[in-house]
Amino acid sequence: MTRIFCAFWFFVIATTLSLQLSDGKVMMEYIGATGKPVTFDEVPIEDGIDFNFILSFAIDADESGNPQNGNFKPYWEQSLTPDSVADVKAKHPNVKVLASLSGWSIGSTTLSWYKPANSKTWISNAFKSLNSIIQTYHLDGIDIDYENFPKHNESFSYCIGELISYLKNQSVISIATIAPYHLTTIPYIQLYDAYGHVIDYVNHQFYTDKVRSPKAYLENFQLRATEFDREKLLPSYEVDGRGIQGDAFFDALRILEENGFNVNGIMIFSADASASTHSTSKFYYEQKSQEFLLNSTRV
Repeated sequence: MTRIFCAFWFFVIATTLSLQLSDGKVMMEYIGATGKPVTFDEVPIEDGIDFNFILSFAIDADESGNPQNGNFKPYWEQSLTPDSVADVKAKHPNVKVLASLSGWSIGSTTLSWYKPANSKTWISNAFKSLNSIIQTYHLDGIDIDYENFPKHNESFSYCIGELISYLKNQSVISIATIAPYHLTTIPYIQLYDAYGHVIDYVNHQFYTDKVRSPKAYLENFQLRATEFDREKLLPSYEVDGRGIQGDAFFDALRILEENGFNVNGIMIFSADASASTHSTSKFYYEQKSQEFLLNSTRV
């Protein structure tokens, strides 16, 4: 009885401390997808932010893109080692690290969700392989980033939803996110409708939606907020890439708040691109995004 009581209060204290550290503000940043050398230490991290690095990517395919029936392997930049993950988390207690699943391609081969011959076998293999990766790399969660689907993809919602549920129920992960874009909203809506209770954030790739003005960004965000939970939906930015660019992104964030949205989180793709920019503007968007979140009065 005493042990249970102590464990309960330890949980309460740890949860309270976690909330005090981040104050409900979350930053998501993809890292390691391009093959360019990048390290966690380069990225500015504010203490008041729940900062989530998303390793890109863990893939259930071999080097030629052949499906491996749920047996995932890490394909992210080799400089992002288990020791480096442990080190950044030791330096910054507010940091979490996730593994993103799949992504667009491996080398020149485009990846796609495929219907497993046996869904339960795929889920079992995925659980075992991801559990191994998570334990090896000291990870906290997974991000779902399948970006291509066959015409009939009913298995996606079931397999991914059950995988997330199983990983959470076994306390293997504490956080799960999804990353739809404008061409993949339907399978992700199906996933979210069935398993939204185990999904913590929606990292919608707004930079693929061809909006370049703050007003258009607001209209697009309003649309996506009807498809997913508005409180879990994060505005996103691609460094030197598609969609809205420059400080217009922060104008868009202000317009979102003026129109009743709580901007308590931001997703950026990616640290690789930020590390490759000119030294005077390195990680400009990471720094300014965190400043925006910390200065926001909405909770």
